[in-house]
Amino acid sequence: MDAIVLTTVCDQMRRSRDRLVLNATKPVFLMNVPSTWRTPEAEHLYVSELRRLGRFLEGLGGRAPSEAELADVMLKYDDLRSRVRSARERVPPKRYSQMLLAIASGESPPIDEGGAAPAGGGIPIALVGGHLREHDFEVFDLIEAAGGRVVLDATDGGERTLPAPFDAGRTAANPLATLADAYFRTIPHAFRRPNDLLYEYLQKELTGRGVRAVVFRRYPWCDIWNAELQRLRDSLSIPVLDLDVGDDGDDLARQEGRIDALLEMLS
Repeated sequence: MDAIVLTTVCDQMRRSRDRLVLNATKPVFLMNVPSTWRTPEAEHLYVSELRRLGRFLEGLGGRAPSEAELADVMLKYDDLRSRVRSARERVPPKRYSQMLLAIASGESPPIDEGGAAPAGGGIPIALVGGHLREHDFEVFDLIEAAGGRVVLDATDGGERTLPAPFDAGRTAANPLATLADAYFRTIPHAFRRPNDLLYEYLQKELTGRGVRAVVFRRYPWCDIWNAELQRLRDSLSIPVLDLDVGDDGDDLARQEGRIDALLEMLS
């Protein structure tokens, strides 16, 4: 690891940056991501931060890509995301979400391009909320063991955070502007102000996939997602299970009990 890059989507990240600057032996970069997103000024700031990040990476020994090189890399990952999207109906829910996490981490997961859809069944459930770490994927097993099936992963790092597909012509003509527009304007998130796009996304996907309940995963230290619990309950016409989770992953028995109670109620 040569450096640490953080964003300002929450106060916890800002405080983490302050601690890291004091204690880290590696350079630390803090990228300012505007919460407001409907003005040209906000997107201009976002593009400026992308350029500043580029200069930071160049200072570590990196090289600025040409526009053609940037466009090629963008289209490569756009194709990868497209193939992962198309695999959703052919792989188990847990595997699909692990593939999405791999893409978000800059990896290229193997994709099953063929084969029949996995065995279905189970009450349709959506996961909504903060990011999933490697050991957090056990929540899929808990839901399936209780008689459910995750048909929508709307956690941070799940399919909700996939950017809109790139237009090949526009990407070739102006790759940075295309990149900024896809990531800054099309990804629904709770930290946005206003964050109506998040609820529009959820209403559409929950209805389209026949979801019968939401498992709302949140970390007690995450103010952004904690603040959304009541609005979710007020906005949605289906049950919302508040599943607060610890950092050490040793509370599976408690999570299992609450998930079991939810699925028992639904069945």
